[in-house]
Amino acid sequence: MSSYVKLNYKIIFHLMGLLLTVNGGFMALSSLVSFIYKDGVTTNLLLAGIVTIVMGSLIMMSTKKNRKELQKRDGFMIVTFGWIFMSLTGTLPYLFTGTIPSFTNAFFETMSGYTTTGATILNDIEILPEGILFWRSITHWIGGMGIIVLAIAILPLLGIGGMELFAAEAPGPGSDKLHPRITDTAKRLWLIYVGYTIAETVLLNLAGMSLFDAINHSLSTLSTGGFSTKNASIAFWNDQPLIQYIIIVFMFLAGTNFVLSYFAFKTKFSKIFKDEEFRMYFLGIVIFTLIAAFGIYFGADISRSSVDHPMVLGEFESAIRHGLFQVIAIVTTTGFVSADFTLWTPFLTIFFFCLMFLGGSAGSTAGGIKIVRHIILIKNGILEFRRTLHPHAILPVRYNKKAIQQPIVYNILAFFILYMLSFIIGVLVFSILGLDFKTALGGAASTLGNVGPALGELGPVNNYGSLPILAKWWATALMLIGRLELFTVLILFTPFFWRNR
Repeated sequence: MSSYVKLNYKIIFHLMGLLLTVNGGFMALSSLVSFIYKDGVTTNLLLAGIVTIVMGSLIMMSTKKNRKELQKRDGFMIVTFGWIFMSLTGTLPYLFTGTIPSFTNAFFETMSGYTTTGATILNDIEILPEGILFWRSITHWIGGMGIIVLAIAILPLLGIGGMELFAAEAPGPGSDKLHPRITDTAKRLWLIYVGYTIAETVLLNLAGMSLFDAINHSLSTLSTGGFSTKNASIAFWNDQPLIQYIIIVFMFLAGTNFVLSYFAFKTKFSKIFKDEEFRMYFLGIVIFTLIAAFGIYFGADISRSSVDHPMVLGEFESAIRHGLFQVIAIVTTTGFVSADFTLWTPFLTIFFFCLMFLGGSAGSTAGGIKIVRHIILIKNGILEFRRTLHPHAILPVRYNKKAIQQPIVYNILAFFILYMLSFIIGVLVFSILGLDFKTALGGAASTLGNVGPALGELGPVNNYGSLPILAKWWATALMLIGRLELFTVLILFTPFFWRNR
């Protein structure tokens, strides 16, 4: 009798087919945008969509007769390979239109989109057809909340329960559910997600951004992605502060636990203000913004660091705005750019590099380690001093006034160690592949944290196009590992996953 676990391959491939079909549908939507703007790539985008839909449909039909039970191992396989299959087929719009003829570059751009990293290999974004610009943004939007969660919302149609998929997609702490049924949870999350996207689009359009730019930047903002329709990113609108303030607000909301947004709409504001993670998230942004603003105001040559429109040197509002914008963009891992923060001061360069390791709230579309993990790590560290003095005392870590079970603390400790090891290995591999110290350091932190802008040759006003081919593939691996919070991907490489015991 074999000691190796038997995976439900039919249901795994069936759901792969479902994901590809959905992916093809969004490609068809991009072809509609292309048709409206008459950008010349409508047929190519439609063909990419048809190929993907047919491929997905054939896989679904060939695996129609399958066992409906979905185990945890199946969930990990579906999530990890779902992202890979989505990214592989997501290259077709770029390849068919010739906008990114290299498969390596197309895969990098697609993985960066779905993982909401926002790193790009493109040198001139503004020459791209509107259909392709929309496709770049929609990959962010799909990946932001998670294509897996979208699938969960329609799994009842297939007679399949989706709890295992949700756990694999969002393995971190703070998994409060809006509704006992996981499918209803997914629907409510998407309703909030869509509502925020529409609201930001309307506000950006009213503030002076074109409708096309407003739609694309809303898709990127709510997903905490960072793809822009402009080479200068949000710095293109440095002379329109209202646009930047609107984006700041929605980046903040996107980096907040979406469950809290649900409570806000239900007027349960006490639940929001009692949440430790939200309070720390808000307070941290205020403190970090003040540090950045004073650093900019007193020490930075702002005019030199502005990407597009020079700011008035010494103008405190500009210092506050750009400090706030870049702090939220990095903390929430959105990665939009209003100025080149690496040209401000050496202190601020290191400061923003450190912020790449924070991440937004659990239950948000942000990447990174997440605020709640930092809170629990710090609390546990402080308690270790007390445990040293009182070794027999029972001193549990408390979060939101509730004692946290020890296995959760162990999980977070393991996650943090694994995250830092992944970062160190990431830096070492990048250095082996020819990157200098500063670029390797920033590139590993940015791709693993799904941030986008990094340091050195990968700084805020540069792109990833200059990376060697192997370095681009390594960067995509780090993006995927970081987006799925390490365990979901790395567990597939352990012998425990493949054994019954």
